[in-house]
Amino acid sequence: SFQTDRLQQNKDTVFFRDGVRRIDFILSYLDDKDGEKKQERRREFEANLKKAGLELETEDKSDSDDRKTYFLKIHAPWEVLATYADVLKIKVPFKESDIPHGQDVPLEWLSRPFRLPEKVMRPQPDYFTSPFDKDKIDFFLIKNRDTFVPPSTRNRIVYYILSRCPYYKEDRKETDKKGIKRLLNNGTYTSAFPLHDVRNSCDALPTSSERYHLYKNWAGFLCFYKEQPLNLIRKYYGEKIGIYFAWLGFYTEMLFFAAVMGVICFTYGVLSYDDNLTSKEICDPSIGGSIVMCPLCDKKCSYWKLNSTCLSSWQSHLFDNEGTVFFAMFMGIWVTLFLEFWKRRQAQLEYEWDLVDFEEEQQQLQIRPEFETKCTDQRLNRITQEMEPYLPLPKKCGRFFLSGVTVLFWMLLIVACITGVIVYRLAVYAAFASIMKDSPTKKIHLVGSLITPQLATSVTASFINFVIIMILNFFYERVAIWITDMEIPKTHLEYENKLTMKMFLFQFVNYYSSCFYVAFFKGKFVGYPGNYTYMFGKYSRLRNEECDPGGCLIELTTQLVIVMTGKQVCGNIQEALLNWWCSRKARKDQYSRWEQDHDLQNFSQLGLFYEYLEMVIQFGFITLFVASFPLAPLLALCNNILEVRVDAWKFTTQFRRPVAAKAHNIGAWQEILNVVAILSVVTNAFIMAFTSDMIPRLVYLYAYHPGSEATMSGYINNSLSVYDISQIPLLSTPTCCLRYRDYRYPPGHQRQYSHTMQFWHILAAKLAFIIIMEHVVFVVKFFVAWLIPDVPSEVKARIKRERYLIQEYLHNYEVEKLKMQLSQSLNPNLRSALTTNKHDVLSEYNIQLLEKNVI
Repeated sequence: SFQTDRLQQNKDTVFFRDGVRRIDFILSYLDDKDGEKKQERRREFEANLKKAGLELETEDKSDSDDRKTYFLKIHAPWEVLATYADVLKIKVPFKESDIPHGQDVPLEWLSRPFRLPEKVMRPQPDYFTSPFDKDKIDFFLIKNRDTFVPPSTRNRIVYYILSRCPYYKEDRKETDKKGIKRLLNNGTYTSAFPLHDVRNSCDALPTSSERYHLYKNWAGFLCFYKEQPLNLIRKYYGEKIGIYFAWLGFYTEMLFFAAVMGVICFTYGVLSYDDNLTSKEICDPSIGGSIVMCPLCDKKCSYWKLNSTCLSSWQSHLFDNEGTVFFAMFMGIWVTLFLEFWKRRQAQLEYEWDLVDFEEEQQQLQIRPEFETKCTDQRLNRITQEMEPYLPLPKKCGRFFLSGVTVLFWMLLIVACITGVIVYRLAVYAAFASIMKDSPTKKIHLVGSLITPQLATSVTASFINFVIIMILNFFYERVAIWITDMEIPKTHLEYENKLTMKMFLFQFVNYYSSCFYVAFFKGKFVGYPGNYTYMFGKYSRLRNEECDPGGCLIELTTQLVIVMTGKQVCGNIQEALLNWWCSRKARKDQYSRWEQDHDLQNFSQLGLFYEYLEMVIQFGFITLFVASFPLAPLLALCNNILEVRVDAWKFTTQFRRPVAAKAHNIGAWQEILNVVAILSVVTNAFIMAFTSDMIPRLVYLYAYHPGSEATMSGYINNSLSVYDISQIPLLSTPTCCLRYRDYRYPPGHQRQYSHTMQFWHILAAKLAFIIIMEHVVFVVKFFVAWLIPDVPSEVKARIKRERYLIQEYLHNYEVEKLKMQLSQSLNPNLRSALTTNKHDVLSEYNIQLLEKNVI
């Protein structure tokens, strides 16, 4: 029993069988009966890995739990790590930092409940770092070669070798046969991943492990109010994942302020509920009950009374009130503050994580292996004066043209689908309306007990639109990856940026087009009785939609809530089911470390991309259309609080350890956020002007109210035009006149059915409001952006101070090295004079003596 326990304990390790060499990477493969080609590829690949200096150890399939899988363990010895740390210019410590972290924050005790232990927040001391140079090993702080290079950097170096190692024989130079990615694609290996530092049974994790600290202090939902251990995340997973969680946490913190203002705005709508004279007039039997409205469709729709929309008018007031204007302007300023303060936070992280000079490394050293293998043409690099692969211009133009046509086709497909949903709305509305009674004397016409035909049509269309969105999204993801691969981007950064722009452009049209239709097109091109506008011409009999009598804003709110919350709920349910299934599959008995991690989900290179995409789409919802639904930031805040902890739990327990990658910012997402922020000011201004009834109400209040006292009494009658039904002899109705929403002259007027002067006054007020709101918000935005520097002055000073100290320390090191070299070749008297103090810079006198002796 003791030997069995000892054997299991040895297998639950991150070391080779000798217990000394650390496992830096794992490759797995199956023993196929018809796999001679795969065996040959593996043989050549592993032989080349050994030539590159890596050490390998194989676990036979008989030792694996399924008796089918082989595991190849890879260890990078010191020589390999030192060589590639030099090649990749990895920054390593050479002196402990003497720069203080900063002054004490006032009222620091208020933040203590939200803080984590210092050992978790700062898992290692701050150091001055410099790009590693193999020829200056004694310059760096190397106390122990086995622990000098952290595991995240070790797996990054090993993956760099794996991605470029060929698997062809020496006598056949087949340049495309290179890299672990191709071997994974053709099934030679089934997986490739670095190991977590401890096993997955979180109740038995040792307290010294980084994975345990992340699970305990980050992944638990009860930690939702705590700060995130960003330094530990960066140390364990790498800077790229660390930057994502830093951005997500900062975005969630800033959402708190937007959510508070949204709740205040909504509360104002609730408290002013009883003062809403417009809704009171609609619901009043003597006013709204006596107004008979024109049918909303040509054949099956009957006349209806205005008070049938009593409930929707009250609902609309909750979101369409005076407070919404101020909230829309506040959100325009909030977006600017969020982006500017994030730039400052990002600059601080760049300094703390040694990413200040990373841009050059990213461009020069992160060339994709696919680019090297597919681009057979060579040209001279003007900077390095070395031959490098490149893609000729004609090939590049052809690929870009095909890519552009494909993206355009899919965007037009979305527009076609949205058009289909609009046709559905027009056709189905008549079906809902046919349920209504033909008698115009009925007080309220409803489908069911509370739902009007307009609301029923809007809700069902929104759900159908959401289903179409998810289906198109599923297919386009694969198309976007295919056309990006076809373009053969040169670097990983370029690949991600191209894919990001394609995916977001598609998602923008996919998710927001229906909201744009309801906000800016629905009810705007209707015509008037006797001269209605039809979607595909008069013979199509599909009359353009009118807004709900309570206004189009409540329909935009409905559309936004269904699509936004539907996306979030659908995504969370999908993640929960997937994680439940994977947890159910996980075996509870103890087995080897590499098998435990092998059974976890693979975190693909695009895994982080989808996390960003989800959040940026949400950002668009809470900025572009927030004027229609002030509670959107609150929903986003609740979702993100859960999202941070769910993502943390997935990373610590459900995913294999990702290969560490560097990134000094959030990449192309930053520019996308800037564009969305600017566009949001325009969309909210137009929503308040053309979708909301705010401007017509204000024009009536201050210019057209008949009495001396400015009140909203009589607004409903003023906003409805008159149509003489006797002009259509085939129809009969108890009343001679019907009403419809518009500002047109009544029948009998010399300009009957043309727009009144009030219409043009309202239009002018709307355009003036748009210009004023946009200019006010943009002026404040640009002033705030100018006022808040992108890089904090303290960070600038620290960067300059650190560069100065590094330069001084390097100078002293070089001088000391020169002294030691020269002292070995000079006379003993001069040697003793030169080596009196190891860290003193040579004096002018000694330099003169050296020059004389050398001459």
